[in-house]
Amino acid sequence: MRCSDVEALWDEMRAGVEPHDQHALAHLRRCKDCQCAYKEYEGVAYCLNCLPIVEPPQYLVPRILAHIKAVRRQYRSDAPDNFTRVASPVGELLIAWGETGITFVGIDRGEADEAARAVVERRLRRPLRSAQAPAWVSEAVHRFFATWQVDLTRIDISGLTDFEQAALRKAAQIPPGEVRSYGWIAREIGRPQAARAVGQAMAHNPVALFFPCHRVVDASGALHNYGYGVEMKARLLRMEGYTSNRNSS
Repeated sequence: MRCSDVEALWDEMRAGVEPHDQHALAHLRRCKDCQCAYKEYEGVAYCLNCLPIVEPPQYLVPRILAHIKAVRRQYRSDAPDNFTRVASPVGELLIAWGETGITFVGIDRGEADEAARAVVERRLRRPLRSAQAPAWVSEAVHRFFATWQVDLTRIDISGLTDFEQAALRKAAQIPPGEVRSYGWIAREIGRPQAARAVGQAMAHNPVALFFPCHRVVDASGALHNYGYGVEMKARLLRMEGYTSNRNSS
């Protein structure tokens, strides 16, 4: 049973009124319920202080962070993602982002804003609202074309399957100016027979460029298909310094 006087003290603290120590001590001396609770909590505090300090295992922090991200996704607001266009060396990019990072990057095909937004909404299966790109979004674009790298912690691909995420994250490990085959990615993620499925994952990549599916080719080294055309794929690779005589593994 909670003491009503103690509840009143908590209310005062929440309201910014700091109770005087003597008031709390005076209450403790006359309230048997609070005396019993104090003894109980005092014993718990003593036992906790007697416990040895244990260093957390190294795997614990990533698990905690993953759990926090999962909880944030579960309870995040239903507000639509933001949508804008950002200039780049290969033309305007269509970019969507939300609380957890950039959710879509695509190369503008010359469509009007409403038509382009409708395409992205269908791809993400959620509504978008027009907004001005924050500095970190513009910086992500600038950094990619300056270094061909991107901070993947700023990218949210949580809506994809585990297989698709694994395939895209492996593609992100391909160095700029180099290519690897669909089969290489399949082997690297422990699914050696899934080269065709890797190709599908690349085709459904919602964050083109930043997860560089343009660096993935077929077994013969041919550039194969690309959502924005083989010419654009070749252009991006040339910009990165790729020469076609390199081994695609």
